[in-house]
Amino acid sequence: MTELPLFATSLMGSLPRSKTLLSALRQHRKGLLSDMDFAQQVEQATAAVIALQEQWGVDIITSGELGRDNYVSFVADRLTGVTMMDMGQMLDYIEDKKAFEQILTTLDVPAVSIKNAICNGKLGYRPEGISVPELQMMQRHTNRPLKITLPGPYLMTRSMWLSGLSSQAYDSKEALGQDVVTLLMQEIDALQRLGVEIIQFDEPVLTEVIFTEGKPRSFMCAALSERKDPTEELLFAASLLKPVLAHVAKGSARAALHVCRGNWSRDESILLEGPYSPLLELFNTVAAPLLELEFSTPRAGDLTALLQDKRWPRQTTLGLGVINPRSDEVESVQAIVSRVEEALRWLAPEQILLVPDCGFATFANRPVNHYQVIEQKVTAMVAAAQVLRQRYG
Repeated sequence: MTELPLFATSLMGSLPRSKTLLSALRQHRKGLLSDMDFAQQVEQATAAVIALQEQWGVDIITSGELGRDNYVSFVADRLTGVTMMDMGQMLDYIEDKKAFEQILTTLDVPAVSIKNAICNGKLGYRPEGISVPELQMMQRHTNRPLKITLPGPYLMTRSMWLSGLSSQAYDSKEALGQDVVTLLMQEIDALQRLGVEIIQFDEPVLTEVIFTEGKPRSFMCAALSERKDPTEELLFAASLLKPVLAHVAKGSARAALHVCRGNWSRDESILLEGPYSPLLELFNTVAAPLLELEFSTPRAGDLTALLQDKRWPRQTTLGLGVINPRSDEVESVQAIVSRVEEALRWLAPEQILLVPDCGFATFANRPVNHYQVIEQKVTAMVAAAQVLRQRYG
């Protein structure tokens, strides 16, 4: 395990794809571009964003997820028993079609613009792995510590389960979840063998569970399958997350759990709002060594209130979200430093990483920002980390 600097910096995952790469994604999906040609274009673009991160001074490098349609649906290309469907195609299998269409209309999500990986058979792990080629590609272009981002087991299960189709292979969503856990363990083993530093599991749907009870459903990145009451649903999520995170702990990598409130629109008013406190029991149960949490927006609740809560897992490292990826306003170095110093009232310097709230392009064709602003935001975050190291190192 590589020793990271104090206040290490990292991106959360996705970066905007160029028009050329978006065209290649579409051509590859239609079978008009070979796997080899597509992989070459992805690697060329990935090498460029790795170089940018190094230029900006980022400590832990991510791939930008440039070869993915979005941060969860890409598994349709990496697993057997999964097919890619757009929202229009899913509509045929959804019982409450009116409610489904209302979600898309209310939340500014065109049905044809977002695709989802849907379980249509027994899941199977391919020899090449899920994100293993991505890690190998990154290793060809940098010697810095690397972070791989994966959809978490609860997100995968919720987003892949479409009852009218998935029930042909699985008796229940819970049965599907157990196979998801098994597949992720195989992926973890492969990534560990290659020497990955951090394996991040994205679970934004956790906030959808706690903040939309009794309210209109949130789109929340295509996790539209039926959910139970929040208490039962969080128990189910914990039952999937705990063994996956524990499996990472058997090797040399760090496991990270990323939780935000949605990242598909620049309109903050349609994104979820509320503190993390209802998730503290789950955080303690799953024992994530690193929690990467959204905190640059007031929608995330009060940081001090969370950290002084007796239920906060005291041994956990906090990946503190200090950049809003959806805003053109560039956070000042001093504002970032002040935010971190608020956390330092409760955490030691070695327990804090600096990250954006989420990725800059959750969906390939719907980035929430562009590179000119991203560079300014990330360099401000890196500069803040340098100030903090001088003060507390």
